Amino acid sequence: SRIGTLFEEPFDILLYDLTSTYFEGLGASNPQARRGYSRDHRPDCVQVVIGLVVTRSGLPLGYEVFAGNQAESPTLEDMMAKMETLYGKASRIWVFDRGVASERNLEALRKAGGLFLVGTPRTLLRKVETELLEENWTKVREGIEVKRVASPDGSEDTFILCRSSDRRKKEAAIHDRFKQRMDERLARLEATVKSGRLCSRDVLQQRLGRIKLEHSRVARAYRFRVEGDGKALNFSWTKDEAKAQYMRHIEGAYLLRTNLAGHEEPELWKMYMQLNDAEAAFRTLKQDLSIRPVHHQSEDRVKAHVLVCFLAYAMYRTLDRLAKMKAL
Repeated sequence: SRIGTLFEEPFDILLYDLTSTYFEGLGASNPQARRGYSRDHRPDCVQVVIGLVVTRSGLPLGYEVFAGNQAESPTLEDMMAKMETLYGKASRIWVFDRGVASERNLEALRKAGGLFLVGTPRTLLRKVETELLEENWTKVREGIEVKRVASPDGSEDTFILCRSSDRRKKEAAIHDRFKQRMDERLARLEATVKSGRLCSRDVLQQRLGRIKLEHSRVARAYRFRVEGDGKALNFSWTKDEAKAQYMRHIEGAYLLRTNLAGHEEPELWKMYMQLNDAEAAFRTLKQDLSIRPVHHQSEDRVKAHVLVCFLAYAMYRTLDRLAKMKAL
């Protein structure tokens, strides 16, 4: 109500994203404190997951605290119900990334008459790979191109293929770093086996699994051969050039999916990129408003900590908008 009074803020687009915040301590009295995928790169700590909904300009509308081991996609149903309770069942466009964009969530949105614009899993890129080589791209801005492609899964949704030169450079640099490390680790492992210092097939498989896990970004482009055991143990590896070439080919590319009609490709891309406002909200919460780490231990105090940080963020964005309206 206050956002509507203070600003001419449309509620037609809801940006949804998740983050995590970790605990200093064991959080033993908090059933939500669990180990899970840590966006803070602290897998050694228990955590809680926070889902946040903001408007297209970053004003916060609501949040929810989930257990630390909560997967992303199942959280959407709870957030949709909460937004409908708070703001009614108006037709709104949900924008979220591929971590939330499960087929179950998209189907639930369709049945409820909802609209969505989402990122897709990278596996769908393979089905439109040939489109990357063809022309008829539309330039959105310098270094960003988009085009509409046929549905790779036979659905009636619209798919927008996007590629970014800056993103391609960044992903290529990351790929090169992981590839170099992978080659070095495999070469050392092969030398260890040949020297006879490693004779156990089980230990070799364990080390190989650890290498693949730590270099999962490039591991799919490698083939491994393990033969024998004990003193007759042999290990060798080769590169799958076809997979390696494909992984290079899709660098900087991503695929968007929507059931919106009547929108041009550049407009849809700009709408999706507003998801950065939700990510910017998390950076503000973590860096300026100290939502991490959590020093409280009980569930009620942890939720109170998140509430205070959410209210502080609401005030932060409100003051920011008021200042901009007055050209301060």
